[in-house]
Amino acid sequence: MDKSWMNLGDRLVSPAYAEGVKNFLTMAQNHCEESDRIRCPCRICCNNHFLPIFEVESHLFIKGINPNYTQWIFHGEEETLPIIDDDTDPGVGVEEKYIDDMDRMLDDIRAGTFGDAPEDNTTSSTQPSIPHPSPNSTFDQLLQDARRPLFDGCTKFSKLSFVVKLLHIKTLGGWSIKSFDMLISLLRSTFPDAKLPSSYEEARSLERGLDFKYHKIHACPNDCILFWKEYADLNECPICKASRWMPNTHGSRVIPQKVLRHFPLKPRLQRLFVTDKIACDMRWHKEQRVPDETSMRHPANSQSWKTFDQAHCWFARDARSVRLGLASDGFNPFNNLAKPYSIWPVILVPYNLPPWLCMKDQFFMTSLIIPGPKSPGNDIDVYLQPLIDELLELWEHGVPTYDASTKEMFMLHAALLWTINDFPAYGNLSGWSTKGKLACPSCNASTDSIWLKYGRKQCYMGHRRLLPAGHIWRTRKRLFNGKEDYRMPPNWVEGAGLLTQLQMLGDVQFGKSCGKRKRPAEQLNWTKKSIFFKLPYWSMLRLRHNLDVMHVEKNIFDNLLGTLMDIPGKTKDNINSRRDLENLGFRKELHLKSEGGRVTMPRALYTLHGDERNKFCEWLAGVKFSDEFASNVTHCVSVRDCKITGLKSHDHHVFLQRLLPIVVGGFLRSDIALALTELSSFFKELCARNLDVNRLS
Repeated sequence: MDKSWMNLGDRLVSPAYAEGVKNFLTMAQNHCEESDRIRCPCRICCNNHFLPIFEVESHLFIKGINPNYTQWIFHGEEETLPIIDDDTDPGVGVEEKYIDDMDRMLDDIRAGTFGDAPEDNTTSSTQPSIPHPSPNSTFDQLLQDARRPLFDGCTKFSKLSFVVKLLHIKTLGGWSIKSFDMLISLLRSTFPDAKLPSSYEEARSLERGLDFKYHKIHACPNDCILFWKEYADLNECPICKASRWMPNTHGSRVIPQKVLRHFPLKPRLQRLFVTDKIACDMRWHKEQRVPDETSMRHPANSQSWKTFDQAHCWFARDARSVRLGLASDGFNPFNNLAKPYSIWPVILVPYNLPPWLCMKDQFFMTSLIIPGPKSPGNDIDVYLQPLIDELLELWEHGVPTYDASTKEMFMLHAALLWTINDFPAYGNLSGWSTKGKLACPSCNASTDSIWLKYGRKQCYMGHRRLLPAGHIWRTRKRLFNGKEDYRMPPNWVEGAGLLTQLQMLGDVQFGKSCGKRKRPAEQLNWTKKSIFFKLPYWSMLRLRHNLDVMHVEKNIFDNLLGTLMDIPGKTKDNINSRRDLENLGFRKELHLKSEGGRVTMPRALYTLHGDERNKFCEWLAGVKFSDEFASNVTHCVSVRDCKITGLKSHDHHVFLQRLLPIVVGGFLRSDIALALTELSSFFKELCARNLDVNRLS
């Protein structure tokens, strides 16, 4: 079908454009399976929204069709795959004619790694020349395996591609090495002509030519140092004097007590450019993204990204410069949760890719695996040293990289834009303690907190100063803490002001053997100067740390559910909270009442009682979800005991956004239900694919 009309500029008056739209909609309507809605391919919707056909037509005339949508695969056109002609030389044998996608990828890797790529003529004479490594015999063997068919006459798999797919299935299915060897043995006996490895170890050896390696770096058992660089030859920690080695039954010191796994970042980033398709996608954020000031679909739409580009024009000039996000959290790797163990992976996410790719697990890069058994806490900086060194080199010098899409070498630079973590990990990574009187990192020294006498914890109720100056809630004393609040929002501390605060910190010694130190008042809530400040651009970033919304949703829903169901030990409406309300002098209807020798707690309107709890559990037990949307929670709900257990993080996410408005609308008073419904809507819009900037503000 003719597609020349897609690039016409005069859409509203061009007969050719109108005819093209008509033919496109006719084809789409014939493939829409008896529905009056199709995906809208305009520049704004980008096939993300199903709209009525007449509305799609108006979008195509007013906004224009997405120029990158050249294959109409969502509207009936079949996706065309590259076809390789095997008849170019009939005298060539089967093994030499066979080429699959993996073979093409390896050719690109060879060109970029071993110097077969053409020189970049755009490089000026003043720039340093880009070196080329020497060839590798292991890689040559890998290339032969990629060109060798699995058996004579096979045109679907090469030896390498079949083994790689088999290893991938093993990983996804959680097979043991023994089961993998049993399958290989069965396949070899069933298909004796197939060129299959004899064991798991031999299968893994085929991949080693790709050079996916990690480094083992020994660490002090008390997290004081890494036995790395100047400490590489030491046998004991120079700070706490703990031995590097674990004594075994023979008394010889050969087993390290703690080992950090470091996966080099530079080769992982270079791999992103060795296939032409991914190399093109790595420039999507600048060359193919449609700018939109009213909505956010990608981090490139954010103010933080734009501010960074303005401050570092040389970095933003090349679309191939990689922007990274860092995520880290601890988890227990064992099935037995009774055994306490906390291991911390550090994951990097490349944001150059389009939004439907950058958050896929195949593009996540494991950079570090920090060992347990205890959380590193503030000592996490000790383990981040190898990664920070790489990020410094990638920022200042770059690394020579081959771009398969342009067939040239270039210097690849990378920058870390922010971290993503839960609130406790926020404190470990940022250096600002998220506990105590000044727990809010955004408010900094202006954090408004109250000590609750009976609850024995800090309470933070200064949020009304963030509202517009004339907002009616600023005057509502009774609804909040009994006081009016006309204060302005706290000033945002960044750049020079941030570095001035950090200068008051002395040299913080890491390691669990150092114990806790008492902070002077002038150090505020800073526990350390985070290792991220070694990056020259870190203090000037507008947004350095993000909170993971799934953790926030889980914590909020746990507290909501515990309070709604009045679950002992989980509800926030307990005797101590009622005593604190009385001590502070507001919400008198909730104060404890003394009747003779008894103290009673008045019923709150935001909790369910008696039959209401049973009806809620019966309703929840009957809820069914479609596959992969959420867990069916029948087995998690006990109607008889009014207990709800076993919900996963994603279940909390679905319940908070989808089910909470239904629940509260049937049981709670309208004003309380409205507040919880708006909370649900807030998270629903926050997690949407397209964020409306105006509604967000």
